[in-house]
Amino acid sequence: MIKVDNISFSYTSKPFIENMSFSVAKGEIFGFLGPSGAGKSTLQKILTGLILNYTGSATVGDTEVKHRRNSFYENIGVDFEFPSLYEKLSARQNLEFFGSLYTKAIRKTDTLLEAVGLHNDGNKKVGEFSKGMKSRLNFIKALIHNPDILFLDEPTSGLDPANARTMKNIILEEKRRGTTVILTTHNMQDATELCDRVAFIVDGKIKALDSPHRLIMSKGAVKLVYSYIENGSERTSECFLKETAQDKKLGELIKTGKILTIHSCEPTLSDIFMQVTGRELE
Repeated sequence: MIKVDNISFSYTSKPFIENMSFSVAKGEIFGFLGPSGAGKSTLQKILTGLILNYTGSATVGDTEVKHRRNSFYENIGVDFEFPSLYEKLSARQNLEFFGSLYTKAIRKTDTLLEAVGLHNDGNKKVGEFSKGMKSRLNFIKALIHNPDILFLDEPTSGLDPANARTMKNIILEEKRRGTTVILTTHNMQDATELCDRVAFIVDGKIKALDSPHRLIMSKGAVKLVYSYIENGSERTSECFLKETAQDKKLGELIKTGKILTIHSCEPTLSDIFMQVTGRELE
């Protein structure tokens, strides 16, 4: 569905995105992960046709992006971090207007509003909306024309846990419909939960690319954390799961039945990002 081959781009004489290559299959949720300024949003702009003066090849659907025509936008939906809405129009009027820009059949406005909890606010002017309400409206605006490919930039940013959960459920439903999703985020929890594969992007380069689970299991080591009483005080120790047989203290505690608690502790995707790139997410 998407194929990027050796693309580079620069705002100045210094490369901002350099020799980047990857592909995304139909129906896959693919994540761009990295700190601010890493090149994630610029890469989104290239793939959505907002930046055309790149070198290399970027094919979205059947179209080389630098040669895209207006029909290119019939098949992609874009939800960037900052909403692009008409504040003097109501939520319903915004959806109807943006839906009218497409030649293909559009989804029912009321169904979309209801999906993100905005049905009762459909006739309210967007200028009266909170930041979170605008974010949810901007998200369903990207779905109005049933796109084959969906580009999302920090879709849960600024949302409370309940609305963030709603948005993630809709993203997963889009995947089940066969929609290809490109997710740009620095939220590692969202990436772990949603993405089939992720690319760690730092300084315009891909430092690692795999599924969240495989990155965690191949780069990290599961630890076993246990607690016990010693000299009247509770103490905690840990060892790597693969080394439990060599942990004499653990063996003694198991043998005498004196363990208070014991549990495994896996590294997070954020831990792996730091390990691979030497950078923290900002």
